[in-house]
Amino acid sequence: MIDDEGNQLGVMPPYEAIKKAREKNLDLVEISPTAQPPVCRIMDYGKYLYQQEKKEREAKKHQKTITVKEVKFRINVDDHDYETKRNHVLRFLDEGDKVKATIFFRGREMTRTSLGRQILERLIKDVEPHSIVEFRPRQEGNTLHAILAPKKTDKEREREKQKAEKAAAQSAASQSPPPAQIAKPAS
Repeated sequence: MIDDEGNQLGVMPPYEAIKKAREKNLDLVEISPTAQPPVCRIMDYGKYLYQQEKKEREAKKHQKTITVKEVKFRINVDDHDYETKRNHVLRFLDEGDKVKATIFFRGREMTRTSLGRQILERLIKDVEPHSIVEFRPRQEGNTLHAILAPKKTDKEREREKQKAEKAAAQSAASQSPPPAQIAKPAS
């Protein structure tokens, strides 16, 4: 048995443990019922539950929820439209989100699925330095899709950003002209 300060009280019958807990206006809580003998603790159970809930809420605050953003392409996408959508994919990946690239085939376009596959393969090749391919292009019904995940974690991206800022500051400092030296006349 353990008291509210964490001191071990040793083995005692349950009625004595309950008596000690009531003397201190606290609860007797069974910690490990399977141990021989069972381990109990004298504590304020309401306070304990509150602290556990508080820890869980704090842990939730620091969780990063991963969202999946979708970018839709057509098989007859123009170069400029493709580049714009590719830039959206890169932005989503830099923000730490997963990206689902989708091509939807309508009517007779179903006979040209190879064009859609080429577009997705081109996209995968273009964003390769920034992403990991979770699912290669695969067709389900009249849609063809691939899922891309960001390559680096938030911490790695932050470190890289800081390194780039330091390098930029150093290069700016090295490019500034050195202070003019004043020549002293010889005496």
